[in-house]
Formats: sequence, structure tokens, C-alpha cells
Amino acid sequence: MPLRIGQLGTKHGHARGKWRALTTNDNVEAVGIWEPDADARASAQADEAYAGARWCASPADLLDDPAIVAIAVEGRNDESLGMAHAAVDAGKHLWFDKPAGDDWPGFQHLMVKAQECSLYVQMGYMFRYQPGFQQVAEWVRSGMLGHVFSIRAHMSTSISIEACRVQSVHAGGIFYDLAGHMLDQIVWLLGRPDRVSLFARNDATPDVPVYSDNTLGVFEFERALAFVDIAAMEPRPQARRFEVYGTYGSAITEPFDPGDTVRLTLLEPWGSYGPGEQVLKLPTVTRQQMYERELEVFLAVLRGERRPDRTPEHELLVQETLLRATGRISTT
Repeated sequence: MPLRIGQLGTKHGHARGKWRALTTNDNVEAVGIWEPDADARASAQADEAYAGARWCASPADLLDDPAIVAIAVEGRNDESLGMAHAAVDAGKHLWFDKPAGDDWPGFQHLMVKAQECSLYVQMGYMFRYQPGFQQVAEWVRSGMLGHVFSIRAHMSTSISIEACRVQSVHAGGIFYDLAGHMLDQIVWLLGRPDRVSLFARNDATPDVPVYSDNTLGVFEFERALAFVDIAAMEPRPQARRFEVYGTYGSAITEPFDPGDTVRLTLLEPWGSYGPGEQVLKLPTVTRQQMYERELEVFLAVLRGERRPDRTPEHELLVQETLLRATGRISTT
């Protein structure tokens, strides 16, 4: 029987794709959407991505329905944590889009409540389901690259002045909005950083002087460094790269959105891989397909068919690392 799932919010950048994933999955009954902002609701209702959606009069239409087992939280970043709390308080599992707000104690409390109520929270870091990242992580965790001493991630974008204004309410600006994707990968491979630093500048958005549009995060580990640079004004298509360097070899996936190649360099043979440079072709997975893969994992966990790909502790670590970088919590 399909699982009944509702959606709170439409202002997140992933909201359209997540709703489409819900409505095209045969194992889901997409029950409806609640959007509290009248203007945003009217805009979404005119969007073909939401064609045929039921628009709820209040969140209670979804949260008070005991047959709805889960909620996709797709509110804007400054409203999504409140939506997530309301859903957990109503006994719903969460497909919770990133990042998890600015309130670190509030997110910690959310995760504690969810665990106490045996509710599953899966954060919306879709690159977990991109073949390039999965392949690089497999190599690192197998030991093939040796001791990883450096990771470099570049994930810039190009957004409107209005989007910059919206994001300017968050310390870190564009870094706050996007860096979680890369930190999700970095802490999965290296754990919790010992020290965190952020260089946050306004270099191309004079109309929003408080906005950080050109950023570099530096993450120090006991025996490694990681660098994440993100800007808000890189022309499309962006040259998004993820690079891992170890004592036995390196792996680079570029571009990764979408991505279908990984450059591997090895000092010595390992399994079926020879020494030197080799470029591997991987299946091309679109952004929408990543959302669909996210959802498949979410559903399988709810049905008890598999364990989550990330633990609650990992989801907390990603958010803690992001908020340490943006100065919301102590950097030590």
C-alpha cells in the first residue's frame, strides 16, 4: 500500500523537485501541500510542477491526519525548522530539506524528540545519491587512496539579487545555503573538524552589502585540511568540483552537477585499477533523479527494508559544522 506523505512549504529551492518525486513514485500517495504565504501559494499553484496538487487550508490538514506517515519539509531556510518541529510533534517522519535552520539547540532538540518517538529524519543532501560522490567515498573508506590529507570542494552558483536579499538573513550568506552539501561529504569521510574558519566577503553584490557572496571555509582535522569555496555569481554552467587527495592517490569528480566522470590517480595498483591516471565514466544522474533516489531510500527505511545511509549523529554533525563555520556556534 502506498505511504501517505504531505509537504509543508514551497519556498525551498528543492521544493518543486521533491513534490514531483512524491507524485511520480508508485509507492507514495502525495496527499497535499500547505504553504502559509499567500503570494508563494499563488505562484506555486500556477506552476505546472504542482499541477493537480491539493492545497491545504492549514497545516492541521496534514499534521492531524493519522494516516499520513511522513512530511516533506520544503519551507524556506528561515522557516523550515519550525515546520519540522510541528511535524515531529504530530508523529510524522521527516524528509527535511537542508540546512536545518540557524537554531542549533532547536535542531538538537528536534533530533532528540524524533529519536524518542522512533521517527526517522532524513536530511535533503541529494549528492549522497550521485554516483561520483558514492564512488569517491567508496575508494576513501576502502583505504585505496591511503591517508586522506586534503579535500577541496567548489560549489558556486549564480542567483538573483532578490535571492541574495532572502539569504542575507543568514550569517554566511551563500555559504550557509550551499556548503552543507559539501560538508555532508567531508565529515562522512573525515569526521568532526578540530578547527573551523570562514572567509566571507561581499565582492559582487553592492545592493545587498551585508550579504556574503564570495566565501571560503577552511576545516582543520588532526591530519588533514578541507577547503570549501562557494560564490553566488559564477556564470553558468558552473565548474563544480570535489577533490580528494591521499598518500596513495587522488580522486576528482568534475563537474558533479550533473556528473558522469571521476578522475582517479594511483601510486600503485589496487584491485582492478592500475597505477597512474584513469578516467572512469559513470551513469549520468540528473538532479531530479537524485531527489527520486533520496525518496526511495526514505521509503525503504520507513518500510523497514534497509538501514538509513546516515545516522542521526551524522545529520547533527553536518549541521553543527555548518553553524560553526558561519559563526552561529563556537568554532572549537
